[in-house]
Amino acid sequence: MHKTYLKIAAYLGALSVMLGAFAAHGLKRIASEQSVATFETGTRYQFYHVFALALVAILYKTFPNKLVSIAGALFILGIVFFSGSLYIYTYKTIYSLAAFDWIVFLTPIGGVFFIAGWICLALGIKGNQGA
Repeated sequence: MHKTYLKIAAYLGALSVMLGAFAAHGLKRIASEQSVATFETGTRYQFYHVFALALVAILYKTFPNKLVSIAGALFILGIVFFSGSLYIYTYKTIYSLAAFDWIVFLTPIGGVFFIAGWICLALGIKGNQGA
């Protein structure tokens, strides 16, 4: 499990850097400051949770239990829902797409996944329940 999470963290980290560079250079030419700020929030939280996922992978060797493993899955889901929704929301805003109005409801769900991931990680380290 730990190698899988490390690989996913590495790929998501690379994607964070690419999206951040896009926001800093390309997006600023076509989007408002507010849209760029929204996009950058997505990349920032994605990058924070890349480190969280890598931490899960490293800690899983010492604390190989379900809660630590679940924490990794929750961080991935958080990235997809929180950061992904902010990326789509930015696209929607730039191109005035009403079809994606529902996307704003995914952002707080992603935030809940992040919070739950941190709580699972803390409990998994504390309890070290069986795998």
